[in-house]
Amino acid sequence: MLLAGLSNCQSSAGEAIAEQQSAVLSARATTTDSAVAVVEASLPDSLRLTPIAPLPTLPDSVRRAVQNLYAQLGPEAAGLRLPVLERACVGYLNLRQTGRVSHPGVLAVADMDLPSSEKRLWVLDLNKGEVLQHSHVAHGRGSGHLRAEHFSNVMKSACTALGFYRTQDTYQGKHGLSRRLRGLDVGQNDNALRRYVVLHAADYVSKQHVQRYGQAGYSRGCPALPPDLYRAIIHAVGEGGCLYLSGPGLESKWLDGAVAARQFATQGWK
Repeated sequence: MLLAGLSNCQSSAGEAIAEQQSAVLSARATTTDSAVAVVEASLPDSLRLTPIAPLPTLPDSVRRAVQNLYAQLGPEAAGLRLPVLERACVGYLNLRQTGRVSHPGVLAVADMDLPSSEKRLWVLDLNKGEVLQHSHVAHGRGSGHLRAEHFSNVMKSACTALGFYRTQDTYQGKHGLSRRLRGLDVGQNDNALRRYVVLHAADYVSKQHVQRYGQAGYSRGCPALPPDLYRAIIHAVGEGGCLYLSGPGLESKWLDGAVAARQFATQGWK
């Protein structure tokens, strides 16, 4: 699905922005946080990422565990911001403690504050400290263009809804193999099943589309996936897994540091 506005990404201005994005990615992969901050400060306001503060009440045991995990994940996770990973891991531990997610050791994280030109979805094996999948992912057409700026849980909004999700069963739909998602944050993404927000393949997230237009196209709110990777991602997250869609302004009751610490002390990442 190609909507108006994509042609703007083919202009010389769009090429300049793409070059700036490339510089940020390179800096993230090879330099310190301070160097990345210098590069990002030179970007237009529309491309500067929203700062994320560390969770204030997170026990040191969990914070150190997340830092160790981050170090293990290596270069493929260079674009995954540590505060995003920290919140994703805390939510995963809370949801494991309550039994709301049942697939142990697997966590999918999408930083929807990143532009859709970047690979902003990671599927992680927490126990092995490995990146299982790293992929582009679409946001809803109601959320914005290159960057997602508006998020909604409202029916027919065509927006991405932020928060924690449980991955549900699979089915064969108009996009082929798809996996249903259940939103676990009341008022923020709990309409996901009613809105038919699912993991599915889409040509507008393909490598060819991103290369041609400088960004992914738009879904109706689904985190749509590249046709060459969607099956591997859908199988990797499994049924009963945890998916975290991160973005500006997200608050979640699943970010309880004390609960996360108790779960990690008794079960680790299992």
